[in-house]
Amino acid sequence: MCGRYAASKDVAALVEQFEVARPPDETLPPDYNVAPSKQVYMVVDRETDDVVQRQLRTAKWGLVPSWAKDPKIGNRMINARIETAAEKPSFRRAWAKRRCLLPADGYYEWYAGEGPKQPFFIHRTDGESLAMAGLFEFWKDGEDWLVTCCVLTTSAPDELGRIHDRMPVLVPPQNWRAWLDPQHPPAIDMTVPAMSTGLEAYPVSTEVNSVKHNGAHLLDPLPAS
Repeated sequence: MCGRYAASKDVAALVEQFEVARPPDETLPPDYNVAPSKQVYMVVDRETDDVVQRQLRTAKWGLVPSWAKDPKIGNRMINARIETAAEKPSFRRAWAKRRCLLPADGYYEWYAGEGPKQPFFIHRTDGESLAMAGLFEFWKDGEDWLVTCCVLTTSAPDELGRIHDRMPVLVPPQNWRAWLDPQHPPAIDMTVPAMSTGLEAYPVSTEVNSVKHNGAHLLDPLPAS
């Protein structure tokens, strides 16, 4: 699964990396402990004045289907398994038409060994943002619209599967256009597992266990024992 990640890049860096034409109306502060229910950046291709435009928007992490009676359902839908997203009632409409990319510096996973669970930070060694595959939805709340999203997950390869058996799905740059295009039929082969090559995992402080902790120090590797 993916239950926490870091997202500290500023709007200018994300606009450049993801070739965004329209920046967000709301600017989010750097967040080194992104947790469910927080506002996050998402990259989408949306039609504006009959022109498809790459946009950087904000959404609440925890997908709320358009048919939901209560938005609290989003609290338990932060992830969707890519193997079944096309079939599940909660995700299939978004899978067909509302796919997004969720930029992340990296994500946290917890290794369950003999003692207390140890958090690890997993990121690209070149410093570029991960483009996590996601889905998004619109939910009508009176006169307002709630925009929500979730992270797609897949089986972890052996190298990272030793930490946790699930991890985010990534979309490589050459597939961004097809993945984001609402007119393009979605396909799992547009995505790749969070690769075992090009990623680094290292243990970090258990401070990340609590959402009250934040700051760049959460990404510091623990000193070698």
